[in-house]
Amino acid sequence: MKQSALVILISLLIAAVLLASGCTGVQQSETPPTPTPTETIVPATTTAPATPAVTPSHTEDEMVAFVKEAVAFANEEGKAAALAEFSDPNGSFTRGDLYIYAYDFNGTTIAHPINPEMIGVNRLDEADVSGDLYIKELRDVALNGSGFVYFHYVDPAQNMTVRPKLGYVEKVDETWWLGSGIYGVEEAGRD
Repeated sequence: MKQSALVILISLLIAAVLLASGCTGVQQSETPPTPTPTETIVPATTTAPATPAVTPSHTEDEMVAFVKEAVAFANEEGKAAALAEFSDPNGSFTRGDLYIYAYDFNGTTIAHPINPEMIGVNRLDEADVSGDLYIKELRDVALNGSGFVYFHYVDPAQNMTVRPKLGYVEKVDETWWLGSGIYGVEEAGRD
């Protein structure tokens, strides 16, 4: 009986020491969190949206170079190897929110690392939130070689939020084209 009372007493003393030293298992931050450099604090009294401002993580030049790199890869490695690489979310052509997508000229998705469920789906008549037939627009630009198109699409770096996107596309050959896009760029001022 004395032994069990001693064990209980020691356990209570250890618990008291832990509680007195602040070891309750709940940590509290001493400083408030600071916003990241891409966030903007909006006062509650304004009518501005409460979403953080996001700056582009890649430039137009980087995007164009990325697409040209992918076209060169497709020409060197062949269509099958290229499509497998472009569809791999962990592949060399998926770099955060910058990734390669590919379509045939009928509008069917043939590679997409972010939305693999779209592979094999004809999206030519798919409209974005503005009502633009963006796949058709991208395809039409690719038919002429290469170029830019503005549209709206989900941003994997922003919890799949639909955001304005600048796409750049380039024809690989007479049967298919590929492209990429960057978020956080403004359409205004672009020819």
